Amino acid sequence: MKITFHGAARMVTGTKHLVTLDNGRKILLDCGMFQGLGKETEQLNMQFGFVPSEIDYLILSHAHIDHCGLIPKLVKEGFQGKIFSTPATRELSDVLLQDSAEIQRDDTKFINKKRAKQGLPPYEPLYDLSDAEKAFDYFNLAEYGVWTTIEPGIEFMFTDTGHIIGSAAIHLRITENGQTKQITFSGDVGRYNDVILRSPQTFPQSDYIILESTYGNKLHDDVHSVPDTLLKWIEHTCVEKKGKLIIPAFSVGRTQELLYALNQLSLERRLPKVAVYVDSPLSREATQVVKSYPQYFNSRIRKVMEQDSDPFDFPGLTFIKTVDESKALNFKTEPCVIISASGMADAGRVKHHILNNIGDSKNTILMVGYCEPHTLGGRLLAGAKEVKIFADYYKVVAEIGEMHSMSAHGDYDDLLQFVACQQKDLVRILFLVHGEYDVQQDFRSRLLRKGFKEVVIPELHSEHLLD
Repeated sequence: MKITFHGAARMVTGTKHLVTLDNGRKILLDCGMFQGLGKETEQLNMQFGFVPSEIDYLILSHAHIDHCGLIPKLVKEGFQGKIFSTPATRELSDVLLQDSAEIQRDDTKFINKKRAKQGLPPYEPLYDLSDAEKAFDYFNLAEYGVWTTIEPGIEFMFTDTGHIIGSAAIHLRITENGQTKQITFSGDVGRYNDVILRSPQTFPQSDYIILESTYGNKLHDDVHSVPDTLLKWIEHTCVEKKGKLIIPAFSVGRTQELLYALNQLSLERRLPKVAVYVDSPLSREATQVVKSYPQYFNSRIRKVMEQDSDPFDFPGLTFIKTVDESKALNFKTEPCVIISASGMADAGRVKHHILNNIGDSKNTILMVGYCEPHTLGGRLLAGAKEVKIFADYYKVVAEIGEMHSMSAHGDYDDLLQFVACQQKDLVRILFLVHGEYDVQQDFRSRLLRKGFKEVVIPELHSEHLLD
């Protein structure tokens, strides 16, 4: 048996890990799209590193695009196996992948207009809406905590990781040549004591662990609560400076956390009378999906729901639907809060809001999550004085802020707690994925000090035998 790493290898995007059994059966763990890597991104997304038609099973950890975004392309290029996910992951994937196809359609129209003027052949998107819709014919559902046999000798189980609604660690139990081995893939690990979701669950002893490491060298700042910190930014920008607070936020997870925090402030009568706009059709749909799975919420939010049936809604909140409504926000002069996707500010409507507000010192652009360094959000956080948005350069005059206390990824304490249920001397190899290489090197040292015997940081497309 062997495993090859075709994404999220010494980088934080494009997760795809391929387990190949001695009998030739192939199991793919996630099928994510590469994002935010500049000119490399397109080429990385064009080539899987394996033949899609040879994949027998795809097991999906959760619905973020860097984990599920290339499923339609996989199907388009010949995959005919089964896809397994939790019910919430299937529902969210449906929304996100159709949105991804629509974004590619619109971007392709823009790109091909320019290519036509240059006499170049038209650019083809990775997939279209029909590919995204066809992909869902292959989905099969599995609940948390249940071992599912997909064929003799291969079974898996999901456990909750508390990252987003429906997110899961994947535990593979494979029997070959009279021996049984367990492989655990963490997916993305959430935070213990998350404001909305349950804490990550423990899991049975594994022989091999594939562990994410996004924040493997950081501790999150929990000194100030999210509502209190958010309130300070609203008061500073909208009340004191009379400006607009622009918050790039991922549609799944981060937007709901922000709405929950704002709802808390509203219930406590501390939220200033400032209009709050969520300008992302995807965020609106994702929020409805999140609301439909209250069984995945932690006990605190369920307690809140005894008094407030909708903890993601409050007076003054407006979901923007149409493009015209989105454009109209640029002409509003009164202070307001605009929450818009994407979280790294590298795509979607938020780029237009940043473009229209970056030149005024009254305004603030508040980053609330991880940003890959090459993205617009990453460049703003790095202190760039001028940034390129679409085809033009803009001076950074607006204030750039950051909330360290918001992250759907666990820090190194959370990650260590996640693997604390394991007897370390029985883990043959622990692979670190989904992290920047320097971060992974720091985290590797920490894991070795904790007693893990062998910690490997795989390179892209590298192959490793699982003896």
